[in-house]
Amino acid sequence: MNLPISRRELLTRSGGSFGAAALACWLGQASNAAPSADLNGGLHHRAKAKRVIQLFMNGGASPMDTFDYKPELVRLHGQKLGPKEKPEGFTAAAGAVMKSPFEFKQYGETGRWVSSVFPHQAEIVDELAFLMAMTTKTNVHGPASYMMNTGFMLPGFPCLGAWISYALGNLADNLPTFVVLPDTRGLPYNQKGNFSCGFLPAKHQGTLVNATSKTPIPNLFADPQYAFASGKADKDTFALLQQLNRKHAEPRPDDSRLEARIAAGELAAKMQLSAPEAFDLSRETKETHAAYGLDQKVTEDFGRRVLLARRLLERGTRFVQVWSGPQGAVNNWDNHGNIKTELPAIASSADQPIAALFRDLKARGLLEDTLVIWTTEFGRTPFAQGSEGRDHNRGTFVTWLAGAGVKAGATHGKSDDLGYQTAEGKTYCYDLHATILHLLGIDHTRLTFRTAGIDRRLTDVHGHVVHDILA
Repeated sequence: MNLPISRRELLTRSGGSFGAAALACWLGQASNAAPSADLNGGLHHRAKAKRVIQLFMNGGASPMDTFDYKPELVRLHGQKLGPKEKPEGFTAAAGAVMKSPFEFKQYGETGRWVSSVFPHQAEIVDELAFLMAMTTKTNVHGPASYMMNTGFMLPGFPCLGAWISYALGNLADNLPTFVVLPDTRGLPYNQKGNFSCGFLPAKHQGTLVNATSKTPIPNLFADPQYAFASGKADKDTFALLQQLNRKHAEPRPDDSRLEARIAAGELAAKMQLSAPEAFDLSRETKETHAAYGLDQKVTEDFGRRVLLARRLLERGTRFVQVWSGPQGAVNNWDNHGNIKTELPAIASSADQPIAALFRDLKARGLLEDTLVIWTTEFGRTPFAQGSEGRDHNRGTFVTWLAGAGVKAGATHGKSDDLGYQTAEGKTYCYDLHATILHLLGIDHTRLTFRTAGIDRRLTDVHGHVVHDILA
């Protein structure tokens, strides 16, 4: 199914409300979807999820030190069982087998093993579904991050959030459809490439929000030193600019960047009213601030961003991506030097806020139609790097999902006894993306966009819905 423009864009361009309603019904029938004013019917089948929040652990979270308990590492600790030659993408030769320095315990009715670095997520494991045999095609951060976000290892392809924006459009016209909340210490590997719209119309790229800034979205309001640029003057200026932009756009219908700028201007005008309230965390109770860890230095940054994500979701943003850790050698999940000292620091910054987010969404009834995803770009080696670090490992890692349409407590796949490679139920980004789109009412094989003579899709020529984790 080729969609040169999204359903929402077709509705917008179709004219009056009666014509739009008729066209919406026709499109719903044509795509075997139940027509719905807010698109909760999905494009191709009834949707379970209406909105998505993705929590991305930047740098490669270690599975055998978090969720993938490996007693064999204890038995084989110190033995040289790794590859003799340094694999591509490793930063050093493989050392001896290294047991996890963290205590594991079983939690909940499912008996899920969780390490001591995640005491808060351990309390909610019965409500999460785990993909225990995720894998990827590279041990290098940049290509691996591209792959997990766009389905390809090269730049230039649309990310998951952009595809969802393109397919389903917005839920509210006064907030961005796709928002990115990067770590305040810096952008992840690939910088803004992970949230790119690629070859899709430019309006579908992620909107970056600096959650700690006094101006989370720059240039939304005029600089205070220009007092004249406010009120009626601001509105008149906006109207004139939009008039000039539209006139300039008329003979250039294929310029999606110009269309995006016009749409951004219209959205910015509406956000002058909606954004101050949405971004004002002081409206939350002291109890909520404490639950998210805003009163603690370790958790304040990530907690602030996931709380803001919840506020955006409940006000109509469809897809929010929250990053833990910037690019680089420190302050992220890329624990080459010493897993014993480096992992607890980054894990504790995110653990309490993530559990608080889950409980908050559930208490507010948002979890019924919100999909929560926790993932990373690859895993770590069961072999030591240096004395106590772990190197990159594309062989296997863990992802969990929760919320709308997800089977609580489910597990799919498993890794080998060392946590080095997948053993069964191997799952690529294609399968994860196919499953996410399925929950949103989208058949991943039918969501395509023609570019350079090819019908491209998020899952390339791969992907299967992981039904084992679906309710």
